Amino acid sequence: MRTLKEPEERKNEILDTAEALFHTKGYDKTTINDILKEIGIAKGTFYYYFKSKEEVMDAIVVRIVDSGVLAAKEISANASLTVHEKFLYIMLAQKPASNSSKSQLIETLHDVNNAQMHQKSLSETVRKLTPILQEVTEQGIREKLFATPYPKEAIELLLVSAITLFDEGIFNWQPQEIFQKIQGFIYAMETLLGAEKGSFAYVARLFEQADAADGKPNGE
Repeated sequence: MRTLKEPEERKNEILDTAEALFHTKGYDKTTINDILKEIGIAKGTFYYYFKSKEEVMDAIVVRIVDSGVLAAKEISANASLTVHEKFLYIMLAQKPASNSSKSQLIETLHDVNNAQMHQKSLSETVRKLTPILQEVTEQGIREKLFATPYPKEAIELLLVSAITLFDEGIFNWQPQEIFQKIQGFIYAMETLLGAEKGSFAYVARLFEQADAADGKPNGE
């Protein structure tokens, strides 16, 4: 007897199952029939929620990205935090916890068979985080901490460079190279935002803490 489930529960079941299959088989090698067989549902049920496998992929990526975006919005709206605290906490909120669904998705995205999903996750991250960090940047401009005529474009450039340059699935930097890239990125942040030299030094500590948590040398 087929189990009846609430629409949202069924939709999430499809997403969870597809995400697991993309992780084990790769996005390209996973078929809609694989998803149907794993859950035990009819094709019509699948198409009630999604038009294609590509739409499932989009929904999985958006679901993961949105969790970090929601945290970023709450941090940005917290009037008790300074501009630099907001930048720091928003960056921390994007780092996935070990063994979390976001951590597993990132591992999945690094598979060569999941290039399309990877590209989607990068574009969604830039598109959704930009207005939030732009708002924080504009607060910094009002408080005379930053001086840039292009707050939106500065954030877009920083996000694109950060999520690309420090993506281990794209580049495999050596520890000493990573250290140099971090210093260059901090310089770019301070230059693009018109910030005081040294005011973003905490970004280096953030990377060092991340490496320590992963058991990697920090390049020193």
